[in-house]
Amino acid sequence: MARDNHHSPADLHRSSPNAMRMNRLMRMTRRDALLMGMGTIAAYGIAGAASAGSAADPGIEQFMEVSRCLTDRSQLDPRIGAALYAGFIHATQERKAQISKLYDLLKNDRSATASEFAKAAEQTDSSLKDAIHDIMTGWYRGVADGKVVVYRSALMFDITKDAIFPKTYAAGGPFYWTTKPPEVARPTGLPALSPSSFVVEPT
Repeated sequence: MARDNHHSPADLHRSSPNAMRMNRLMRMTRRDALLMGMGTIAAYGIAGAASAGSAADPGIEQFMEVSRCLTDRSQLDPRIGAALYAGFIHATQERKAQISKLYDLLKNDRSATASEFAKAAEQTDSSLKDAIHDIMTGWYRGVADGKVVVYRSALMFDITKDAIFPKTYAAGGPFYWTTKPPEVARPTGLPALSPSSFVVEPT
């Protein structure tokens, strides 16, 4: 009679603790490898979809160029930019054309600073002020179309990361908040745009 290759319950009792532990680890390794493979496929699929969306709409790159000028930053996360852009054009029909107009203005004067560019844009077309406001609010607060696009990576936390941590984040040790925060110089710049009406947002 052929020997049965399946392990009987008695085999498990005769196994050493190390062999049983290794058996469990091997099962976990195979499972984790399968989950990792599925995650990799999903990640590449999402990245490919984002790249396809960026290639399909040249307005996203125009938005990124304008954003880099207005925020005075050479590097901005393109994934956040694509999400902000999608929120802006979904919320306001005119935003796509306004972003394109801002891009054309920027191309005509590459030497302009962020402040000079904002002033020139408002003087050219007063409606561009609202578009600039939305762009700056989006990057610094991480909000577009009334929805939170990004929280921890919003630029408002980046400029104060040496003194203030985002709510629900604690980067220091126990009772770090009892120490005196570093001194912050008072801003000396002047607003680039004309005053806007004050809006009280719901909390």
